Amino acid sequence: MPTRTGVDERLTGPLNRRAAPEANGGSGTPLAVLACAGTVAYASLAGMTEVPDTPPQATADATPVRELADIPAVEVITRSAVMLMSAAAEKLGLSADDPHDSPHRDLDEARRLITALAGLVTASAEYLGPHAGPVRDGLKTLQLAFRESSAAPEEPGHGPGEKYTGPVW
Repeated sequence: MPTRTGVDERLTGPLNRRAAPEANGGSGTPLAVLACAGTVAYASLAGMTEVPDTPPQATADATPVRELADIPAVEVITRSAVMLMSAAAEKLGLSADDPHDSPHRDLDEARRLITALAGLVTASAEYLGPHAGPVRDGLKTLQLAFRESSAAPEEPGHGPGEKYTGPVW
């Protein structure tokens, strides 16, 4: 279903659910850009992990299943980054109206996911081409959201993933 930004919410994942990007400092932009660029067909965490009820060949308009060997490395890396972003956003509570009251909020888990995302982005930035910027922006948004969510925020340079990315302000 289209949101105020005109992008299908299933494509943008939890970072864009709270408000339009201009209302929340652009936190929905990285996922929306990746989805609109055709890199990610379905960027939400559920869409990448759930098994469909019916096999693709059972319906006439279903997309055929792609063999893993046929998928370009940049797409696998980008999908992995989007999955990590979506999971981290859920663990930060960003999909809830009030992140502090989210039943999924778990800052320890969010820290792990953000650190893994930072390592992936840092190690693969040269291969991501035009997708590197939006993925880095999404990472930075999550790092800042983590700092805002923490009761006792770490000093810049000591937050999740900052040993790979450097200090985030």
